[in-house]
Parts: sequence; C-alpha cells; structure tokens
Amino acid sequence: MGLRNKRPRYLNYSVNKKGPKSGEKIENAIRHYRTLLKRQEIEGETKWIKNALVFVKAKFRKYSVNIHNI
Repeated sequence: MGLRNKRPRYLNYSVNKKGPKSGEKIENAIRHYRTLLKRQEIEGETKWIKNALVFVKAKFRKYSVNIHNI
C-alpha cells in the first residue's frame, strides 16, 4: 500500500479553463470547424470528415460553445 494522503496531481489541470493558460483552444476549434465545412463543400461528405466533425462538436460541447453562433 502506498501513501493515501498525497495531493492528486491529475486534478491540477482543467481542460475546460477559458483563462490565459488555455491558450487559443476555442479559437482553434472554431477554425478547425470552418476548414472542415469548406472541405465538406469541396470533397463531399466523406467518412473522415464526418468523423472529424464528431470530434470538433465534442470539443464545442466541452468548451460550451454554441455552433449556431459561429
């Protein structure tokens, strides 16, 4: 058995932060979404683009960004 009174270091970093430490996560997600939409217009709806849009929409939910305001 190890020590149980240690500080949980995995709780120190929050990916949901919108402060200066988070960098440009929200802007990068919006930029990625727009480029995927442009590619979808050119190439059509491929499986790769469909899967990538699922990941981007999950990031929007995590960062609480409304897709309709983009």
